[in-house]
Amino acid sequence: MGWVDRKLMRAGIAGVAAFAGVTIAGAALAQSVVVRSTGPSAATYPQGKKLPANATVVLKGGDQVTVLDKAGTRVLAGPGTFTLNGTVNRDANGATALASMMARGGGARTRTGAVRGATTAPVVAAPAGPENVWYVDVSKGGTYCVADPAALVMWRPDKTQDGNGTLLSQDGSTADVSWRAGNPLKVWPSASVPVVDGQTYTFTSPVGAPVKIRTVVLASVPTDEVEIAGVMAEKGCSAQLDLLATLGSSAQAGG
Repeated sequence: MGWVDRKLMRAGIAGVAAFAGVTIAGAALAQSVVVRSTGPSAATYPQGKKLPANATVVLKGGDQVTVLDKAGTRVLAGPGTFTLNGTVNRDANGATALASMMARGGGARTRTGAVRGATTAPVVAAPAGPENVWYVDVSKGGTYCVADPAALVMWRPDKTQDGNGTLLSQDGSTADVSWRAGNPLKVWPSASVPVVDGQTYTFTSPVGAPVKIRTVVLASVPTDEVEIAGVMAEKGCSAQLDLLATLGSSAQAGG
């Protein structure tokens, strides 16, 4: 074999290796995250567990595991064995709903800005949770990952009437919070009560018991929805994982 042939051979091997690297990297992103788990196998598949592409999930009777991937959420019901290979037929709107729920930035600020101009809304049943995973549910509290402390939004389930409450930080800072009828959103009063990484806050209102809210400020936020869910799991932001689990619809029985 001549020098040129050997050089071409080495280049070919390097090219194959590079392609393999890209393939492996792509496969690493094609994973699922457990966002809810109940039943006998909950310890095996706890909330926040990351599952690689083509992972096999073995469930017992009474198990229900909700996994999130790029197409949305999928509820697995035991007993049965499931392969997470992306071939399961789901609602085509699942990926769109997931992207909308995990969107952040100007959308929240624009919608929240409507608080200044109160509107009258028809009486409807209160939703089960926020429409956006970055909103803080002041009726339940919990640990929340924060993408942008300056644009954190507080959400209430009942928007039919004016509402009010008090936000108290563990450092003693406090602020009154009020909503106008017709809007469930309010920007966190960061000027009076700064959003601090690892800080715990207490929200009290005339409706319901006081709730604890803990904030975890993210240094960076992935662009991939599944990776975001993975970061939330690592940081213990279970309130947001619970919200993502509501995207799941009917359970898929084992096969």
